Amino acid sequence: MSDKPKVKVATAWLAGCSGCHMSVLDLDERLIDLAQLVEFTASPITDVKEIPEVDVGIIEGAVCNEENEHVLRTMRRRCKVLVALGDCAITGNIPALRNQFKLKDVIARGFVETESTQVGALPGSGPANGDVPKLADRVRPIQEFVKVDVHIPGCPPDADTIWYALTELLAGRMPQWSETNLKYD
Repeated sequence: MSDKPKVKVATAWLAGCSGCHMSVLDLDERLIDLAQLVEFTASPITDVKEIPEVDVGIIEGAVCNEENEHVLRTMRRRCKVLVALGDCAITGNIPALRNQFKLKDVIARGFVETESTQVGALPGSGPANGDVPKLADRVRPIQEFVKVDVHIPGCPPDADTIWYALTELLAGRMPQWSETNLKYD
């Protein structure tokens, strides 16, 4: 084993489906190789809530509420290189479809009119218990809030594409995308 310290990596997902994190798990046996080089300090998979200082921060998903923005800004402050993982982080993608509707209509459908709503909720009041963060007026990609250093496109990105990007970063290089190393299924 090398005496070289491991690269510290933290990941988070915002508004999205978690498919990008599942693609990271699709690295399969390469995860063992990756574990020799990096230390995952926080991720939704490990359920560590506080983001420590890290070398690489990886964000999946778009910003749709106050909590997403807080997590994103915290990650940017605490990492040297910020990676936008997947199309939701890069463009807003599926979560941004909400932008076609007025926020009050989205809240009414999601928290009042939906079949799972608690009986007695007041129309337009949103969640009664306050556990759901305040929704932003629009869903936006992460680069509208912070500087992004690397974009890994895909919905979700293929495991080989993620592997290429991570190994380039670990080698001290920024990934350069081409048809050869950008995988789409």
